[in-house]
Amino acid sequence: MGFESPLGCLVMDWCPVLGVSPPPPALRPVLPALLLCASAPGGGRTALGQDTRGTRFLCTAIPAGADPSCPVPAVPMQSSGAPEEDLKSTVMQLRETILQQKETIVDQVGTIKELTSKLSRCESAAEDSLRGGKYRSQGSWRKENSNTMGDLPRDPGDTIDHLGKTMQSLKDRLENLEQMRANMSGATFPNELRDLLQRRLEDLENQLLKKVTELEEEKTQLYNETAAHRHRTESTLNSLLERITELEKGDPSAYSPEGFKVSLPLRTNYLYGRIKKSLPEMYAFTVCMWLKSTASPGIGTPFSYGVPGQANEIVLIEWGNNPIELLINDKVAQLPLSVSDGQWHHICITWTTRDGLWEAYQDGEKLGSGENLAPWHPIKPGGVIILGQEQDTVGGRFDATQAFVGELTHFNMWDRVLRPVDIMNMANCSSYMPGNVVPWVDNNVEVFGGATKWALEICEDQLFGS
Repeated sequence: MGFESPLGCLVMDWCPVLGVSPPPPALRPVLPALLLCASAPGGGRTALGQDTRGTRFLCTAIPAGADPSCPVPAVPMQSSGAPEEDLKSTVMQLRETILQQKETIVDQVGTIKELTSKLSRCESAAEDSLRGGKYRSQGSWRKENSNTMGDLPRDPGDTIDHLGKTMQSLKDRLENLEQMRANMSGATFPNELRDLLQRRLEDLENQLLKKVTELEEEKTQLYNETAAHRHRTESTLNSLLERITELEKGDPSAYSPEGFKVSLPLRTNYLYGRIKKSLPEMYAFTVCMWLKSTASPGIGTPFSYGVPGQANEIVLIEWGNNPIELLINDKVAQLPLSVSDGQWHHICITWTTRDGLWEAYQDGEKLGSGENLAPWHPIKPGGVIILGQEQDTVGGRFDATQAFVGELTHFNMWDRVLRPVDIMNMANCSSYMPGNVVPWVDNNVEVFGGATKWALEICEDQLFGS
């Protein structure tokens, strides 16, 4: 018996060694060649299906007319285990090398794509910045504009810090690119890919260097503009503060000499005003003023006049729950006045040494009068007029419980008794009469201890207030 080989030869499963007879002679002319099977060491499977380990069958082509008996002795075959192992090891090493190179190339391609994407975003943001404008007026950033690495803060100081951080980030990325290029120089890549990567990295490096330079220039320009803007802002604020101070204190060029008030907001023994001018000897007087207070109980002492030997030469005071009192030479008369409602009130008090006659006016209307208030006593000269405090000694020893709390203006004194019509005209702002002994002018009034002078046109205030 036999089988046909893939080469078209009839492989016979007979062999003298195996004790099998050769084929009939009639078949020999038909076959171009016959394969002779010989037993050889090495291991294989016999044609009869028997497992013959350690041997192999060797088939040899012979001419058609040759003797098909076993002319070829069994040839021992060398074991191929060692060469096969070497070849397998070599193939595995080549495969690992290829895989490593492939992974490296994939990583480098990913890095290039990431850098390209970031650079594209930078370039897009830069083009948007050029189209939209870089700054607003005086160095401010446009709200709708973006810088090359993100939105800048609105505050100029934060903007400078942000640009510094951005430049440091770009420098770090540049160092990473240089390190990557150094690593690539020692790696094994195809020449074309290595050249392409190097050119790409060089382009990215140049673009990053250019971007860092531009950011440094923008930072310097922004810092200069911020400093200039800060200087202009401070100058403007200082000018405004100076102007506000002038308006609060009363600018003589903008207001009349009597257009101010003295403010005494606290009940203390150190806030007061002082009239520079003293009084002559007088046998009659009229004192008028505008005042406003909400103090309770008692508005305190609007003014006092003390002379050596008599601290209470003239005093106007409302102390505790007592009514307003007028003291002359330490003699007392109670006045029917009420001014503690927080509104401006015009009050006038007249006195004459003859029989000690006195009169009290509020808002132009006479509310009371009397006599025997220090009759035949002349007002002594050379004393001190204090606004807001009662004197226990000349010009000093103030008592906080007797201090005036409020505002007053137009404090004027005459050395005569004014007519009721003159008092009415001043109260309704029909006319203004400065005192012939003590006029209310700015350069004649000093303030101490935190008392302040403020600009005030009392008649205008009364007109607009009503």
